[in-house]
Amino acid sequence: MEFALSPEAEALRRRIQGFVAERIMPVEADPDSFDDHENIRLDRLEALRGAARAAGLWNLQLPPRDGGMGAGFVAMAAAYEEMNRSLFGPVVFNAAAPDDGNMMLLSRVATEAQRARWLAPIAAGEVRSAFAMTEPAPGAGSDPAAMLTTAAREGEFWIVRGRKWFITGAAIAAHFILVARTSADTRRGLTAFLFHRDDPGWRILRRIPIMGPEEHGGHCELEFDGLAIPDENRLMEVGDGLRVTQIRLNPARLTHCMRWLGLARRALEIAAPYLRERQSFGATLAGHEGVQWMLGEVAMAIEVGRLLVMKAAWLLDQGADARAAVSMAKIAVADTLSRAVDTAIQLCGARGYSKDTRLEWIYRYARQARLVDGASEVHRMVLARGCLKEGDGFWRWGG
Repeated sequence: MEFALSPEAEALRRRIQGFVAERIMPVEADPDSFDDHENIRLDRLEALRGAARAAGLWNLQLPPRDGGMGAGFVAMAAAYEEMNRSLFGPVVFNAAAPDDGNMMLLSRVATEAQRARWLAPIAAGEVRSAFAMTEPAPGAGSDPAAMLTTAAREGEFWIVRGRKWFITGAAIAAHFILVARTSADTRRGLTAFLFHRDDPGWRILRRIPIMGPEEHGGHCELEFDGLAIPDENRLMEVGDGLRVTQIRLNPARLTHCMRWLGLARRALEIAAPYLRERQSFGATLAGHEGVQWMLGEVAMAIEVGRLLVMKAAWLLDQGADARAAVSMAKIAVADTLSRAVDTAIQLCGARGYSKDTRLEWIYRYARQARLVDGASEVHRMVLARGCLKEGDGFWRWGG
């Protein structure tokens, strides 16, 4: 087994690493760079995005056909980890959720005309996007089959009625991907559509307050009351909505993990200088065995997470079924992020709990990791079912 990155992937990782250190970290260090929702101010963001484009570090995840660099998932894993050593990193490179997953989905399944209209502006950084699937109870959450939002065919249009909530980025999104029920079929009853924020027949009810910090555009509740979507804006075939969600969410879950590993590393990087300098009972904190155990456990967990992510990334690059590998990575890395920042805060004491470091920001952000794109309990259930169904085949090597 080869564990080294290819020369091309390593060169890309180093370029991202240098850009983050030289261009993004100084902006992050300025308190005036944060907006009211604790993310990077849009004017500061646009300047950094322009610099990333100029440096040729834009749209790693897309093929050249769609304005991207054509990086595979293994190269993306190393690069995305470096990006998110900064709180602001992913969005600077046009690699933040939900745009990241939406662009990969559209690049893969949209028609040529749909890519030109709906994907190209996102890839160019001209607009932001959102993926509207999750609904208030008793509607769809981790189980898309429970979807209540409907799209009824009327001539050449689909008329949408229903509600969605916790739709990330909706307050600033221009392009939306919507999943709605088009029949009662349990497997082929959902269909995906594309619509623009200026289309009538829908509205944002509220931007839902969360622990924060928030992505640009927040997490919103939407109401659809007669949104008319032309059939030409249907994504894939009628009844392919569940397939659309699967195509989108599997890689998106993994890119979340790639980014979270960067944040987990950052938490330890924040703590390390303090541990080397702070004196306690005749030694530095780093010199105490108990502190070393805590750090060692987190360092090992991060490395385990990286190996799980890389295996899943390799499988995706081979075109293999990576669902189990992605679920394992999602569970492990979500836990690791929370554990890493919690440990860093504990070791930094009151300083870690204060806003003198970015640890409290990462701590609040980390709590969502065990919820987004499928709660950890759901992924464990999926793994258990696979293990029981496949038997010895569940443990096969390779793809």
